[in-house]
Amino acid sequence: MAMIPRTSGLAVDFAESLRAWAKRIKRDGLMLWFARNHPRTPWYAKALGAFVVAYALSPIDLIPDFIPVLGYLDDVILLPALIWVAVRMIPADVLAESREKADEWLASTAARPRSLAGAIAIVVLWVVCGAMLALWVWRVLAAGG
Repeated sequence: MAMIPRTSGLAVDFAESLRAWAKRIKRDGLMLWFARNHPRTPWYAKALGAFVVAYALSPIDLIPDFIPVLGYLDDVILLPALIWVAVRMIPADVLAESREKADEWLASTAARPRSLAGAIAIVVLWVVCGAMLALWVWRVLAAGG
């Protein structure tokens, strides 16, 4: 009879920590969604929060996931960092109220919201970057290399 290798306690703890961290990121993204409508949220926190939420819920990534290593950097580093900055801009009572709403939403809904505006913003950003690259290449070639 084949023995099934057991996972060490450290690996299990690390996996649990990662799952908890991912749940907090998801909840805080939704919390920003609710905080952006709160009247006591400062305008700059609303603006950053709206950008972060649109980006997080966009079905299109700024850096596509199929690009090795770089594709996941936005999900692992950029998005949590932006959420962290946005959360620091919001008053504590607004955070508590918005987190409560996010927890209720997560408990009652299985579907992940999508942001059409976020997808459009990412597509526009890629088109602008592509146009700038094309313009640069054209100028280099027109100047004779």
